[in-house]
Amino acid sequence: MSAAELVDTDDALARLVSHVSEAPGAVVAFSGGVDSSVVAAAAQRALGERAVAITAVSPSLAKGELDGARRVAGVIGIRHETIATRELDREGYRANERDRCFHCKTELYERLVEVARSRGSNAVLSGTNADDLGDWRPGLRAASDFGVRHPLLDLGIGKATTRAIARALDLPSADKPASPCLASRVPYGTRVDAATLAQIDRAERGVRALGFEVVRVRHFGDEGRVEIGEDELDRALGEPARSAILATVQLAGYASATVDDRPFRSGSLNAIGRPIPLTPANP
Repeated sequence: MSAAELVDTDDALARLVSHVSEAPGAVVAFSGGVDSSVVAAAAQRALGERAVAITAVSPSLAKGELDGARRVAGVIGIRHETIATRELDREGYRANERDRCFHCKTELYERLVEVARSRGSNAVLSGTNADDLGDWRPGLRAASDFGVRHPLLDLGIGKATTRAIARALDLPSADKPASPCLASRVPYGTRVDAATLAQIDRAERGVRALGFEVVRVRHFGDEGRVEIGEDELDRALGEPARSAILATVQLAGYASATVDDRPFRSGSLNAIGRPIPLTPANP
């Protein structure tokens, strides 16, 4: 039996709802992924109409993600809104050094705090969970700067428990693969612009259209390096799938393409010279 199956999801959800209910109202940073979906569900149960889920829309958001977020919000029953963020206007984001996420999250949280205050609340909630501390997360520093709360992290709830809660609630995002900002496909030190993000998005959508669910196209200038999820990798490396993937990535605008013979690894571009992880904003 898996760790997720051993979790008392009713108890975990009850603790989460109780924790969120301490706020007079809340804005949830809502991507539609499993973590923010569970936080949004808890906020809706705890606060009702005083909770709103907000999705940031910008060139760094992959096409289709907004539709998915709307679908999940509808199932939860929480009010859902969008804001436009302009992280590409920030030189720190475009420069794409190791603190890129700090600049991206600064843009996001600055906007969300404005929305929360305009509605009589300072509470902005994120979907950061307890397992997120194992990777390089400069966005947590931005969250700390703006007083963002992390209910899952505060309660020590990790990814397995979060997915178990989502399944218990029948959320469409329960088994959704992670889908971070498109800029996460660009190696640090390579500048980010809207055209690059759009090219990555075209390539990934093209490969998914071939029937692959977990896909990353890492951007190395004129080359697109494709990572495929472990369960699908053997098929991707065989013919005719491999040739179809390469042709699809080149059609998206890359001069050359490769399929990595190792499965997709979250944060693989962080692996070289990884610094000491940041501490949580609200341990």
